[in-house]
This record gives sequence, structure tokens and C-alpha cells, in this order.
Amino acid sequence: MSGHSKWNNIQHKKNAVDAARGKIFMRLSKDIFLEARHGGGDPSMNSGLRHAIEKAKAANMPNDNISRAIKKATGDLDGVTYEEITYEGYGPGGVAVMVDVLTDNRNRSASDIRHAFTKSGGNLGESGSVGFLFDKQGIIEIEKNDELDEDTVMMDAIDAGAEDMKTQDDRFIIITTPDVFEDVRKTLSEDKGYEVDRAEVAMIPTTKTALTGNDLEKMKTLIEVLEDNDDVQDIYTNLEEND
Repeated sequence: MSGHSKWNNIQHKKNAVDAARGKIFMRLSKDIFLEARHGGGDPSMNSGLRHAIEKAKAANMPNDNISRAIKKATGDLDGVTYEEITYEGYGPGGVAVMVDVLTDNRNRSASDIRHAFTKSGGNLGESGSVGFLFDKQGIIEIEKNDELDEDTVMMDAIDAGAEDMKTQDDRFIIITTPDVFEDVRKTLSEDKGYEVDRAEVAMIPTTKTALTGNDLEKMKTLIEVLEDNDDVQDIYTNLEEND
């Protein structure tokens, strides 16, 4: 029994590591996709894409994954057409959820997303059913280091067209409107030479919903199921951040 138990523990740890690696690869693939979509699929001409590829390789992401993400963004996958769809609904306890999907099969994605909501006790709604609870904003994150002065970063960001900047323990978070997001990103990364760690247009909740107990566990499960779906690009919720 001890040998069997030891094997189970090893297998459990391996599965946990594989799941964590999968989530990391999903985020890296999304970063590559977004950079290629914004600035083209040639890393020699797109510094953002080049940086995203370097991060992916540092995480030992396979070259096939990198190539596939670029081809998805540029439409170069033979015989495959990808469609961007946003699903909206309510999770357990009335938490608002928006799911961005990039898929080559609308029917499959709709079925998968609906099943995930239903299984967790949530409900998939119509377009616009929860979108009014979010603001669309450009988010640009720059990691702190000893060479960066907060006031200088803020002035450069505002001069480039940003609306605001927030400071966390390890990073500066620059906020823009969606229409100037790309201009601000290019100015900071290419003209000013900042190393941008994350850059995307995201849906930011205007109100938050707190969960506890069983509803919170169900919400975590819903997010995990959605994250494991290869078609899912982004998940936005108004779940209270402390949860």
C-alpha cells in the first residue's frame, strides 16, 4: 500500500505541475497572440512580439506553441479560420463573468462555455447581460527595478497619453483608454525603452461581488474549467479581489 500511495502522491504532484505549466503556456501564448495581432508576426519588426517570444522560450515553451500563436494572430494557419467571441453570464452567487474566446468552431465553444457555467451553478446570458458592469481599459505593466524612478515613469506615461498610473509592490500599472492603448504601449516600449511585462486591453469591473463558502469554491472551479479550455483567451469577473 505504501508503494501505491507513494506513486499516487508522485502522480498527483506531476499533474499539479502539468496544470500549472499549462496555465503559464496559455498566458504566454496569449501574450504572443496579442503582440502579433497588434504589431505583425515578424519579431524583427515587432519588439513587443520579440519580448513575448523571449519570455516564452525562457519558460521552455515549445517552438510549435509559439509558432501556432503567431499564425493564429496573423491568419496563416492553412484551412483554419478563427473567430473572436465574448460570452457573458453570471457565476455562483451572482458574480458577473465575461469570457473572451478565439475559436475555429463556434458551436463547440458555445457548448463548452455553457456547460462550464451550468455545472458550477451559474447561467450563460445574452450579449450585454453583464458587460455594463465593466469598463474597457488599456493596461500596461512595467516591472519595478532600482533604475526606474516612479515620477519619471508616470510623467512618461502621461505624456504618451495614459490616463493614470498605479504603483504596486513590484510593478507600475499604467491605465489608458482603448483608443490610445497601442500608441502608449509603443511610445513606452520602443521610444522610451521600458521593458513592458504585460500589455492588453481588459475589462475592469466597476463593482465587486464577495463570495464565501460553497459559492466561492464553485466560482474557483468555474474559473479553473474555463482556464483549461484551449479556446479561452481571457476571463473577467467582478469577484471581490480579496477572494
